[in-house]
Amino acid sequence: MKAYTLLLTIVLTLGAISMQAQGLKIGYTNADYILSKLPESKQIESELKTHQEQLSAQLKSKQEEFQRKAEYFQKTAETMTEVVRNDAQRELQTMQANLQKFASEADQSIKNKQVQLLSPVYEKIDSTIKVVAKENGFSHVFSNGALLFASEENDISNLILAKLGVSTEQP
Repeated sequence: MKAYTLLLTIVLTLGAISMQAQGLKIGYTNADYILSKLPESKQIESELKTHQEQLSAQLKSKQEEFQRKAEYFQKTAETMTEVVRNDAQRELQTMQANLQKFASEADQSIKNKQVQLLSPVYEKIDSTIKVVAKENGFSHVFSNGALLFASEENDISNLILAKLGVSTEQP
């Protein structure tokens, strides 16, 4: 009886696996590749670069001001009274702390700007992936970054780009 139950379980399991495999169609794509081909990617890149350059210019200006004051302090510290010297040291320490804070906030601002600009585009790519998958009967679509091997015929990146209206022909 145990052998019969075991045999029945194996047959049913193999049958279920076989039925599932028949409805399984897997594709993969690369969202970053798709992003790089979209016309808006150049605009996003330009906006991020401009934002970063503005913040870098502000940081450089603050650093130069700090450097000037630090050099002045070093040249004149010996002639200062103790009260003036202590006040100047506190000012330099405050400036240095403010510089570090600004640099940290600038980094965060760049990251926030990147998320702000890229989120709508990645949402557009994601929704297009879903449409292409449904239209072409894919039961699963993976990111190629997680694949160790996949046949190029299962790459649906060009189908997605076509759906987004982007030509994939090489010039």
